[in-house]
Amino acid sequence: MSIKRALVSVSDKRGIVDFCRELSALGVEIISTGGTSTLLAKEGVPVIGISDVTGFPEIMDGRVKPLHPAVHSGLLAVRDNEEHTRQMTELGLDYIDLVVVNLYPFAETIAKPDVTYEEAIENIDIGGPTMLRSAAKNHAFVSVVVDADDYAKVLEEVRAGGDTTLETRKRLAAKVFRHTAAYDALISDYLSNVTGEPLPERYTVTYEKIQDLRYGENPHQKAAFYRTPLAAQDTLTGAEQLHGKELSYNNINDANAALQIVKEFDEPAVVAVKHMNPCGVGVGESIFEAYQKAYNADPVSIFGGIVAANRYIDSDTANLLKEVFLEIILAPGFTDEALEILTKKKNIRLLKIGGLGAAAARKSSFVVTTVEGGMVVQESDVHSVNPDDLKVVTDRKPTEEELKQLLFGWKVVKHVKSNAIVLAADDMTVGVGAGQMNRVGAAKIAIEQAGEKAKGSVLASDAFFPMGDTLEIAAQAGITAVIQPGGSVRDEESIKVANEHGIAMVFTGVRHFKH
Repeated sequence: MSIKRALVSVSDKRGIVDFCRELSALGVEIISTGGTSTLLAKEGVPVIGISDVTGFPEIMDGRVKPLHPAVHSGLLAVRDNEEHTRQMTELGLDYIDLVVVNLYPFAETIAKPDVTYEEAIENIDIGGPTMLRSAAKNHAFVSVVVDADDYAKVLEEVRAGGDTTLETRKRLAAKVFRHTAAYDALISDYLSNVTGEPLPERYTVTYEKIQDLRYGENPHQKAAFYRTPLAAQDTLTGAEQLHGKELSYNNINDANAALQIVKEFDEPAVVAVKHMNPCGVGVGESIFEAYQKAYNADPVSIFGGIVAANRYIDSDTANLLKEVFLEIILAPGFTDEALEILTKKKNIRLLKIGGLGAAAARKSSFVVTTVEGGMVVQESDVHSVNPDDLKVVTDRKPTEEELKQLLFGWKVVKHVKSNAIVLAADDMTVGVGAGQMNRVGAAKIAIEQAGEKAKGSVLASDAFFPMGDTLEIAAQAGITAVIQPGGSVRDEESIKVANEHGIAMVFTGVRHFKH
């Protein structure tokens, strides 16, 4: 076997001229279509038009040009099947030994903010996937290339032996089916959203690998980092790493948790995260002040943690940050002076995240969580409480300052593992109780962490109090106001305890469980 004829039709023309010129020099006949054919001819590469092979003109704006028996017989014929070879001879058809195709840029098309439905549909490739699938199915005899990064390997093997190895053809075929599956998944997702079916009877998703990771949650677990094709700018997958070692699996999860919290705030805010829970959150007039508050919220737990800021890191803030061992600092950017200060620390990772700053209305997306044998899918929790919707249920209303701190605490507690309690005062967290089996336990942890700072603070709870015991220990600690969803059959018990101790309490009517 040897490669004698190649069919080439690419949207991404990166490297295609040099690749085809090399193939031609090795005696390979090049068949091509449309813009690819024009480019090759212009660059002096001998090329045969697809119509010369099919004997049929390109019609309907080229929609059906490769959908012809002269093409697909050459791709699908089983070369060691006597009946197939007899039919090819009788019909005067020739084999195609190599297919080089990539598809219409559907992802790039729908990513445009002003794209129309008609434009999106027009950029669904039909002939390309059909040729790819035909060639990949018949990879015992046909080589198929969908990725320009594979050109060099194919040329190396053709130079050495006239053809690719079966092992290479299997690998290339597998890549093709991954590629076409991802392409179809993206189209399916787009049309499902257009038709208002975000959770259809079959849920197809596709991700692109960013990098392999050294290991997963633990050293014996394999791991890799992937992104969705249309990931927003203000996501971790779009981050630019300015300094430091590669991100680890745990780094990525922690950094994402910090990013989601800091996006809640319009004002300058800093979030410190440890094991996917906030250990300190602060807001201020400047990022310097916000960091001071986040640090002072828990100067012990921040060690070895992740820090996220929603404003540029300046030199003054950088001088504070360098005094603490941190795994990652992520921000919209760093001043030159801040970079000079922080890059002296060899191992710290500095990430630049676009689109951070004043918090915009956050769009809901869908979150996929795998379980053994399947997965569950839900909308992301982007709910933001409107102060006008709060219901005061106690005799005493919260003061203006208490209400401000309650709303601050509510933004944070939605990102704390349940059961969750957050204590807040002076625009910073002073105590965080996370992931406990009961709400009293979470409150005790938050109060113990706060110490004397608990007195005069406010308390945010991600879910309702099943009874009045949490209010009792809150009162003992000197907490003055509470925000919680309400909705328990024993709400009156909690309201009664709050009234007895002069605590102001408001209900949101919304729960923020985070498992």
